[in-house]
Amino acid sequence: MIQLGQRYQLEVVKGAEIGFWLDAENLGEVFLPRKWTTEKIELGDKVDVFIYCDSKDRLTATMRRVKAQVGEFTSLKVSALSPYGAFLDFGLDKDVLVPMSEQRQPMEVGRSYLVYLYLDEAGRIAASNKVDKFLDQTPAEYKTKEAVNLLILNQTDLGYNAIINHQHRGVLYANEVFEKLTFGMRKRGYIKQVRDDGKIDLTLQGGKETLDKYAKQIQRYLENNKGFAPLHDKSNPDDIKDILGMSKGAFKKAIGGLYKQKVIRIEKDGIYLL
Repeated sequence: MIQLGQRYQLEVVKGAEIGFWLDAENLGEVFLPRKWTTEKIELGDKVDVFIYCDSKDRLTATMRRVKAQVGEFTSLKVSALSPYGAFLDFGLDKDVLVPMSEQRQPMEVGRSYLVYLYLDEAGRIAASNKVDKFLDQTPAEYKTKEAVNLLILNQTDLGYNAIINHQHRGVLYANEVFEKLTFGMRKRGYIKQVRDDGKIDLTLQGGKETLDKYAKQIQRYLENNKGFAPLHDKSNPDDIKDILGMSKGAFKKAIGGLYKQKVIRIEKDGIYLL
């Protein structure tokens, strides 16, 4: 069933100078203004669109990317205030409203806030800044090393809080983060463990694609430093972090792969590019 606030592949059934009409099944035909298209369209094509209501509450489609869909968390900037609440820039011709009752504290124009997108009682796309009530409180069933999508929330003494797959909250520990993370940033991460108390530990290091990234980083360093790095598997973790910006565990796995591929040789004083 087609729902407001989501992306779909819809068929083009009619066209005119001003735009196109798409078959939105249970919603009937939805209008795609030509100004919201991003490629050439022909009748019968299937196009990837986001469904919403425009400023005149007309059912509308756009091929432009929006920051999130209904049922997801995202960071949006306040564009205007009204007696009803705060309007956030959603990337469309109609801003999304955060009602006064859904604000944790009074919002300010120009500031960005973490919000959850939902459909209100009237079926309109709205946002809430009271994000905790939308997090899944049921026990998580993630597997160790499972790849997940993360939305960075805030920094604490432990590290960084993040939302996992738009559902649960988890923690990235400061001593395992080797890059600058900021509020609202989206990252690919991995489940480190789901603890007995239900809390979830995360890591940014894991999976072949991450190891490939670190291996390439080490290789670039060697190429830019006369083929030598004064590091090896017995090096101090702080030295590895200072020079390469990665954990000792990631470094050891990466140089192990590079060694097997005969890209480097490992000596007592460091690693050498072959």
